[in-house]
Amino acid sequence: MPSLLRQIPRLASRIRSEHKWLLDTVLHEKIDAIISDNRYGLWHPGIPSVILTHQAEIRTGFGGWADGILRLMHYRMLRRFSACWIVDIVGPENLGGDLSHPSVLPQNARYIGWISQLNPPDAEQRRQHLLILLSGPEPQRSMLSDMLWDQACGLEAPVVFVEGKASAIRTHVPGHITHITRTGGAQLQSLLEGATIVVCRSGYSTLMDLILLRKKAILIPTPGQTEQEYLARRLRKQGIFYAAPQQGFSLEAALAKAEQFPYLIPDANGNHEAYRKVVTEWVSTF
Repeated sequence: MPSLLRQIPRLASRIRSEHKWLLDTVLHEKIDAIISDNRYGLWHPGIPSVILTHQAEIRTGFGGWADGILRLMHYRMLRRFSACWIVDIVGPENLGGDLSHPSVLPQNARYIGWISQLNPPDAEQRRQHLLILLSGPEPQRSMLSDMLWDQACGLEAPVVFVEGKASAIRTHVPGHITHITRTGGAQLQSLLEGATIVVCRSGYSTLMDLILLRKKAILIPTPGQTEQEYLARRLRKQGIFYAAPQQGFSLEAALAKAEQFPYLIPDANGNHEAYRKVVTEWVSTF
């Protein structure tokens, strides 16, 4: 929280810069509408503007009073937009819990289902490797990477180790490990489909990908990121994904516990396509 408070002036300055950039750009480009992903400065008073988010309720880690104050500030920014599209579904199988289903929604909010960069699998692919998929801010990404690398080197089963950073180089790679600096698109889809289990952060985009492909996972939330910590706790309690903290994490112990975990992963059931209807309806109003 102290780190977050120190960043507020810089974040506010960035939002103002984004807004000025948009106002200037609209003068020179023919823009009919705007959709932004958590970019709070990209609203326009004369053009339909939508903000995408999965986190209407932001957890501070300091309790309900602090969350309430932050909610007032957050909703004030969201009201600047024509619409707030919440990337989640309605009902008990929702992914975001209290983050996407607060007690009071923004007045301009609408649920649009889940979104994924991947496609539903055409057929069941033979599962053959443990996939370690890293992402997130430094220095925590590197700290987790080094910890998991040392532990993965002691395994015998095939491992695909994705660093999530182009400059992350390993000089000595054991024969059972395939090392990849960064991945995406068709390669990421193939790696996920071929994984027996995925070890990754509990970021929301990653969770939506895992549900689409119905992949078992071991979640390691980024320390200090209250959103990821909340999602990891909630999904473990629901029996959807196994989760463990980064501090003292043991890959061998986590894999053993994951074998006994129920993995009650909800069926995507078309929820990754629901946004298309929302976008089509919205565009038809121009």
